[in-house]
Amino acid sequence: MAPWSHILSTVHCDSGEGASLTSAIKSVRSALHVPERELKRWRRIFDANAKVIDGEKYLDTESFVNAIAPKGDLTKIGRAQFAILFRVADTSKRGLVSWEDFTVFETLLKRPDADYWIAFEYFDVDNSGFISFDEFKNVFMANVGPDAIPFNFDCDWLKLYIGKKNGTRALGYNEFTQLMKGLQGERLRQAFRYLDPDQDGFIRPDQFKRIILELAGHKLSDAVIERLPTLCTLSPGQKISYSEVIAFHNVIRQMDMVERIIREATAKSKDGRIDQSDFLNHSAASSRYSLFTPMEASIIFHFAGRGIATQRLALIDFASLLDPRWKAPHEEVEPQVSPPRVSLLEGFLHSSYNFVLGGIAGAFGATIVYPIDMVKVCLWTFCFGSSLYLKAMRLVPIDSIFLNEGFLGFYRGIGPQLIGVAPEKAIKLTVNDLVRERATDPETGRIKLGWELIAGGMAGGCQVVFTNPLEIVKIRLQVQGEAAKVEGALPKGAVHIIRQLGILGLYKGASACLLRDIPFSAIYFPAYWHLKKDLFHEGYNGKQLSFMETLAAAGIAGMPAAYFTTPADVVKTRLQVEARQGQTHYKGLRDAFVKIYKEEGFRALFKGGPARVLRSSPQFGFTLLGYETLKIYLPYPWAEKPRTVETALTARPDDMSKIRARNALKILLDVHGDFGRRAAASGVPLSLSSPRLSSLRETK
Repeated sequence: MAPWSHILSTVHCDSGEGASLTSAIKSVRSALHVPERELKRWRRIFDANAKVIDGEKYLDTESFVNAIAPKGDLTKIGRAQFAILFRVADTSKRGLVSWEDFTVFETLLKRPDADYWIAFEYFDVDNSGFISFDEFKNVFMANVGPDAIPFNFDCDWLKLYIGKKNGTRALGYNEFTQLMKGLQGERLRQAFRYLDPDQDGFIRPDQFKRIILELAGHKLSDAVIERLPTLCTLSPGQKISYSEVIAFHNVIRQMDMVERIIREATAKSKDGRIDQSDFLNHSAASSRYSLFTPMEASIIFHFAGRGIATQRLALIDFASLLDPRWKAPHEEVEPQVSPPRVSLLEGFLHSSYNFVLGGIAGAFGATIVYPIDMVKVCLWTFCFGSSLYLKAMRLVPIDSIFLNEGFLGFYRGIGPQLIGVAPEKAIKLTVNDLVRERATDPETGRIKLGWELIAGGMAGGCQVVFTNPLEIVKIRLQVQGEAAKVEGALPKGAVHIIRQLGILGLYKGASACLLRDIPFSAIYFPAYWHLKKDLFHEGYNGKQLSFMETLAAAGIAGMPAAYFTTPADVVKTRLQVEARQGQTHYKGLRDAFVKIYKEEGFRALFKGGPARVLRSSPQFGFTLLGYETLKIYLPYPWAEKPRTVETALTARPDDMSKIRARNALKILLDVHGDFGRRAAASGVPLSLSSPRLSSLRETK
């Protein structure tokens, strides 16, 4: 493929001979397969940032940066540094980028190798399609300050690319990309040699910091930069060897792989922490060859562990190394006036928030599955043994209810259910979240299984305060419809049932309710969270579960929890149903278990178990789905967001052209951290015919 500068010169030449520049640009776009919708998007970006000059729209340096710089970039590259790319887009060298220029630049960014191509265009100032030795040297020196560590252009490494014969050989595009890839390593070697005049193989800590700041300062957070001199503590002598410098540089160059290994290793670790052995073992298991040496692993853990490289570290401990924009948390906390009151108020508000969302989600889930619950209750009580249902010729319960009471029969008794389900589900979700939050390690985000079981059990136990009165009224409302038809009695409302039972009567069967709800929640919540994390990989590389994944995790977790607690639910229902003539009377929890087992057998304790699974599993699935969704779209306004490690691996995908523009800038900044600033400050276009290019370093 011809160099881009050659394509541009051809376009301008053709337009000068009478052809339309716009038509020529369209031809280039067509050759590179730019869809029309992409062109319209570029036009919107251009128009949104352009300024009107002499009746035409143009982008100056500032507006150009606004148009191409990634929004919320998670690197340490400042937005102003994107002005370096303005010189590539400004093909006419007039200090303005027209719509045609912008189209060409955006088309260039669609290339898969746009980052290296832009770097090539920056060095190819004469638009020849080749870069000579003098051209490379002059552009290099024009962008590096006088205080920079000098680079020897007469070195053997550069001659291997350029050649020895009078420096006449010019580099094509592919050769230039390989030169740029190895340039930083050669600069590192020369810088160490320059700062080690006695050639003893060591440099001072401040000299090491100077090297790293020039070559990779934009890749490191301020916290790591401040601790760069401490690298000398890894070995005796208070100096830094060439091996340590190379090892540190290798860590920086492979930071993406370092991050992947750390994230995967900490995710698989039982306690959410890893040591050097875990890091090296996971590295070896994740690649064909060993990626990192023991010295490189020591350096990683030295900076993550703030000098204590032997400790086990969580992902958050590596944040200062992985995230270039990481800011160290403030250690000094201003004294607060009456902190207990603030803490109690915050806790009350947060619990109230969870309570309200839990109530709404609970009502949503209960409404969806209430017909299943109606069938389940009828299976456990006398109704399907009555003469009315025997006449139904063995119809399944669904057909029987529909034939005798119609569709609304499936929702008989739902009123008290909806009134009571709000506090019931709300207190369960609130208590579980509260206990889990207190027991979770703030650094790893992990909670021990024992505390998960305790949190779920406490949540189930607390909900009985609301569950038992709710269910005894609901059950009596559900079964009285059948009894009214058989015995000719008028159905009674919820208020009458409550008055009839009294306060103590509303808690009849509470022991069985506790026996059901405590193990149910102790099974359900840990299963739910582990399914989200281990099966659907929530949080891995910033992943957020979809609606279906959340619903599946919540639904699957409810299956074992519902089935294994069926015996307690059977006994609770029998105790709460108002016994009629000819039916067995139960004196209490133990008596009910014994009589059911003797009279009906062991299988009776699991009677209706599948129906309970069919009811509880989707109910809690939709309840948790509603709860999680509400927390996303109605977040707690005063929540303290946990500190996270935000990098390109976890960020939402940005527009690919913006990513390539950023990567092109990184390649140029690898030459020197201040690359482009001096040339931009001069305001004079780069040109081989300009005396500034060869004398800029003397005039500055």
